[in-house]
Amino acid sequence: MRELNQRAVLNRLRAGGPATRPQVAKDTGLSKPTVGQALADLEERGLVRPAGRHSAGPGRSAVLYEANPAAGHVLGVDIGRERIRLAVADLAGTVVSRLEERNRCRSATSLVRTVRDLAAHTVRTAGLTRGDVVATVVGSPGVPDPRGRVLHHAPNLPGWGRKGLLDELDAVLGPGLVVENDANLAAVGERERGTARGVDVFVCVTVGTGIGMGIVVNGQLFRGGHGAAGEVGYLPYGWPAGGMPGPETEPPPQGMLEQAAAARSVVEIAAANGVQGVRTARDVFRLARSGDAGAWRAVEEEAARLAFVVASVAAVIDPELVVLGGGIGSNTDLLQGPLERALARTTPLAPRIVAGELGEDAVLVGAIATALGTARDLVFDRRTQAD
Repeated sequence: MRELNQRAVLNRLRAGGPATRPQVAKDTGLSKPTVGQALADLEERGLVRPAGRHSAGPGRSAVLYEANPAAGHVLGVDIGRERIRLAVADLAGTVVSRLEERNRCRSATSLVRTVRDLAAHTVRTAGLTRGDVVATVVGSPGVPDPRGRVLHHAPNLPGWGRKGLLDELDAVLGPGLVVENDANLAAVGERERGTARGVDVFVCVTVGTGIGMGIVVNGQLFRGGHGAAGEVGYLPYGWPAGGMPGPETEPPPQGMLEQAAAARSVVEIAAANGVQGVRTARDVFRLARSGDAGAWRAVEEEAARLAFVVASVAAVIDPELVVLGGGIGSNTDLLQGPLERALARTTPLAPRIVAGELGEDAVLVGAIATALGTARDLVFDRRTQAD
């Protein structure tokens, strides 16, 4: 019962912010003596701390208490084909150290080693040791397979699908590591602090080097029966009228829709429309903004291909909202008009389409939010069991 009371008081301070003992008693329904004992125990364990004094009128002021954000820390890692982003946050979710570098790795071994070194540097910069990090969450392309200790369907990261990869990451980032699909974490991030706050059924479509989608149903991340829910890059886009796309072979490592609508295809569409000298999708969108007709036709074609994704998802999931993220999704201001027009010609099921608020930080925000979901309980358990 004593532990339950402590949890109730700590949860009140985390959810509602600093409060006095009478305020905590009122909000939790516990007696003032019970709250006082719980606060004393929590303060002794370093889980709460005084945060000033509060005076509601004449007489003696009362001590304000708050959950101690420095009682533990979490590490979030976003591993992308182009960039690697890391951040350490305290238990309040405040980032205390952050690092971002270009991903120059060309093998899984090199990438694991790089992530190890960057993680160590980010933790040191925060003035912490590895033991101060309670939980670590990594966002990566692909579908984690905890049983096989491998990541499936990550063709854009060389060697990233080899057996034992999750064990290698565990070895360099510590036990208890959680590896999650990056699009899933982007959805978590947008619901936690972005444009999908308060939305219970939505999808976050990330379009960049690859294409992925995080699905939230009834406020919870939906992964499907094998963790592959949202792998929309494998939608069968562009099948010929005769049926199957070609001779019987193994399925391609990169899905048909991803080949048709990811960043590389935008450059190819632009070249087919007479745009010369562009090397990246960013160049194409920049030219479209400056009024280049060929680049604008490429944007319209990309929007039409993305409309295929939205129409497919709308028919199956019926989301309240479709959030566009990733490098290409960040150009929603250009894509939204032609995308909505293409949808109007395709389906009567047209969910609202919005740009993600978090931009390139969406995966990292989702990783930190996911880590905090377990770290707070872990910190409580460790500090109470230490007695």
